[in-house]
Amino acid sequence: MMSILIWLFAAISFFLSVWIVVPAPIFSLLPLSVGAPEISPWLVLTNTIAALLALFRVQSLPLFIGMLFALSLSLLPVAQLPNTAQQAKTAMISSLGDVQRVLPNFRAAPFVVFDAFRGIPKAEIRRTLNIPVASPDNVALTMNVYRPMKAGKNPAIVQIYGGAWRSGTPNSNEDFSEYIAAQGYTVLAIDYRHAPQYKFPTQLNDVRTAIQFILQNAEQYEVDIDRMAIMGRSAGGHLAMLTAFATDAFPFRAIVNYYSPVELTEGYNNPPFPDPINSREVLENFLGGTPIQLSDLYRQASPYQQVRSNLPPILMIYGGKDHIVQSKFGRSLSEKLKQNGNTAIFIEIPWAEHAFDAVFNGVSNQLSLYYTERFLASMLK
Repeated sequence: MMSILIWLFAAISFFLSVWIVVPAPIFSLLPLSVGAPEISPWLVLTNTIAALLALFRVQSLPLFIGMLFALSLSLLPVAQLPNTAQQAKTAMISSLGDVQRVLPNFRAAPFVVFDAFRGIPKAEIRRTLNIPVASPDNVALTMNVYRPMKAGKNPAIVQIYGGAWRSGTPNSNEDFSEYIAAQGYTVLAIDYRHAPQYKFPTQLNDVRTAIQFILQNAEQYEVDIDRMAIMGRSAGGHLAMLTAFATDAFPFRAIVNYYSPVELTEGYNNPPFPDPINSREVLENFLGGTPIQLSDLYRQASPYQQVRSNLPPILMIYGGKDHIVQSKFGRSLSEKLKQNGNTAIFIEIPWAEHAFDAVFNGVSNQLSLYYTERFLASMLK
């Protein structure tokens, strides 16, 4: 009986470890390829235990060799971490100078092993949820506000959720909202109508409506309108960039973009492989057709095509193994922004899949959080 349990334990650990390098072929398996690299410290532990049990308890050489292979897979993110952190640090310093000295309450390192197991500590904050913002076409759009315990005007971050423009709520990414609010920000998590029922530019118009609501109620929600940033993940980051890149945009002090699409025509013509969410279908739902049918609309909806000079500084973080939005598109946007005289910081996490920060205490999100908090503070504090 004990041998059976050891084999089962080893099989589960091996199975999860494989997804560190195997991309999800279909959407239902995507959580495995997203989550496995992020829980790799746990997998290092379980694979080590399984290898020792295979050697000394079961005395199975094939099982022992298999667990050594699984252990090598689980060590990949940790092995790549030092070089990735150094490249990120170099990118930050070359654009912003030494941001390490900004605010003493930051995370001490890009990765803290203890936090991978216990979770990232968060301080107490104030929450105001489900605030009515607007109801276009009888669709209720709401906003969540997260604030530090101390009352007073704060620098603010407008946050837009992802979900392929088809799903999500202001409750998304609440761990981040709570964490960053505790550092002295007002976080305003906003809403928008979803595709395929509502096509672009409906979503962009809803973001603009929410920003107007925030400006009109800035005093009530303790927002310093002279120190505002906008950020989003995936589809939310796409909307954040389009909002901030517009010629008549509110003058945000900074933009944060996590793994967002930037050039929709190229994204349609060159989808990832495998393509677990069917990228072309997502874009057709969002825009109402193909690039051949709607070439102008695809250009209007592409942040890459809206780049100009005098844009707010932007931090972009992409996963090197992203099979939803390929990191090469983020890199191209970064290069174009710099060519137009803008400040752009591009960080690529080589082991990470799309939505890596869904595991808040994971390896990739710890790294991202370390640089995001420093970027925001250097822009807003």
